[in-house]
Formats: sequence, structure tokens, C-alpha cells
Amino acid sequence: MTTSTPATTVRELPSLPGTLGLYARAVRPKPRRHPPLAGEDAVALRGVVADPETLRGYREVCGHRTAADRLPPAFPHLTAFPLSMELMTRRDFPLPVLGLVHLSNRIEQTRPIAPDAALDWLVRSTTPRRHSKGQVFDVVAEARPAGTDGDEPVWRSVSTYLRRGPGGAGARAVDQDLPTPQVEEVWPLAADLGRRYGAVSGDRNPIHLHPLSARLFGFRRAIAHGMWTKARVLASLDQAVGLPDAFTVGVDFRQPVLLPGSIRLAAARVGEDGWAFHVTDPDGARRHLVGRLNPR
Repeated sequence: MTTSTPATTVRELPSLPGTLGLYARAVRPKPRRHPPLAGEDAVALRGVVADPETLRGYREVCGHRTAADRLPPAFPHLTAFPLSMELMTRRDFPLPVLGLVHLSNRIEQTRPIAPDAALDWLVRSTTPRRHSKGQVFDVVAEARPAGTDGDEPVWRSVSTYLRRGPGGAGARAVDQDLPTPQVEEVWPLAADLGRRYGAVSGDRNPIHLHPLSARLFGFRRAIAHGMWTKARVLASLDQAVGLPDAFTVGVDFRQPVLLPGSIRLAAARVGEDGWAFHVTDPDGARRHLVGRLNPR
């Protein structure tokens, strides 16, 4: 089913698309000429409820040990991701999916989501803009309680993707040093982490699964999913200090995390209730992720 508003065409999907089929679509050549990417296409899916077994596996692989009465804050991304892929792998989407770099992700949660809550989803893309390394665009995903189209989303994410190319205008990221950390942890990462997270998330990008497939894309070893790293940070903060019911958490992905290996979380309180955090190598020399969490 397809519906339209003055600015957006929304395609209603009957069910959540399978990621294996979407990856097969991703490797197909696209037409040489593409229409402009103008945020005029979106996909929607109604009444999505978390699968209990998937949720159990996600909590285990991401280190969540608290608040079993609510969804982990990044868990809804498991629905947002295939809906994003459904949008980006269409033949009329102007950029190829393979080769895109996930630069950042921002999540806004307005209240906790019950594990058995039914959610209505809308995912759309934005117009590309110049970046120092090429072009970037956003994929915006919003989830509302089922049947409440006019309500504020209970969960919203903005993922920014880079298509490398000739550079243009655009601010370069500048990392700030942390104050003295109140939370510090070192996590050993097993070689099969990418396969384990891929099994529960559906994100089976070859760069995460095995050294041989990762080398095809220029990596020496398989790399951890960026959204796993973000989820692991949130799990640690939740266990150490507790997460507010409503908050915004944004991260920028810097250097890839090679598997196997070890990484270090350092988090410091900023302001009254906010947190700034870095994920680095154990010595703190190489930054893999930087982020900030603020209550709403």
C-alpha cells in the first residue's frame, strides 16, 4: 500500500523485510542515472512487537543486565535497520549501499518502552549535503505506540551516512577531552562478536563476520558493529549509574574496532545529569566512538 502527503510518498510494508534479501539487492548494479535524493520516499510498518527470543539474545550479547521491564534503548534499531535497508536498496535510491560509512547515530527516547509494546514505524531519508569527505545524508526512524499517528514518537533515531567522494564544505569533527571519568571499563572482544551480534540484529554486513570477507572491503580483520558498541556503552551506564526514563544519546563513530581485541569505556558526568563518554583502545590513544547522553 502507498500513501502520499504533499512532501512524502509513504510505502506501507506488510511485514519486516528480511536482511539477507536486502543484502542481495544491495549488490545489484543500479541505473547509471538516478533521481535526486530529496526525502520524498519513506517506508512504514505498523504493529511491530519485539520478539522475546531476539530480545533475550540482544540483551546477552550487548551486556544488558538491568531493567528487564523495558526495551534496551538501542534495541528498536533492530527494526529501524531493515526498514532503512528497504529504503536504501531500492533501484531508484540514488546512492549505492555498499561502501556507505555510518558516521553517527542519535537516539531520542521520550519514555521507556515495554517489551511487549506494539509500535508503528516510519523511516525516511533526507537530501544529501556536502561533507569534507564527500556527501552525507540522514535516515530518520520514528516509532509511535500503535494506532497513535499524531503522538510524539516514543523513540526516534537519526543515522548519518557518508558516501565518499570529492570533498566540499562541511564541518570537520573535533573531539573534546573528557573530565575525570567516573565510569571506566575494559571489554575484551571475541573474534565471533560480529557474528553473534549479526545473528540477533540481522546486520550481516560481511565486514563484521569474518577476516576473509572483511579483507574484501579493506579491513585487516572483521570489525565490530558500531551500534553494538553504542549499545554496550548504554548497558554499562545503565548498570553503573542508571539511565533516565527520557533522554537523548548521540555518538560519532571514529576508528573501527578490530576483532578480536579490547576496548576501553571512559564516561564522565557533565552538567547536572548528563554524561560524556569515549570508547578507545586500552591505552586511550585511538578513539573508536565519542558520545554524549543528556536527559530530556
